[in-house]
Amino acid sequence: MIVHVDGVDSADKAKELVGKKVSWKTDGKAGKVLEGKVASAHGGKGAVRVIFATGMPGQCIGKEVLVE
Repeated sequence: MIVHVDGVDSADKAKELVGKKVSWKTDGKAGKVLEGKVASAHGGKGAVRVIFATGMPGQCIGKEVLVE
């Protein structure tokens, strides 16, 4: 999954995030939290590639995630 992080606008800043945990809370009643990890920078404008433990549902596209 490609994630754009607020305040990160260059590949150098994105590389600093590699290894950080990323989580996304589902909207359903169960309130599950899907977790992943920043794997690498993606492109030159600050996006990062995140690998989640499970497949991400379509509902997560365009939603906010937490980068720790």
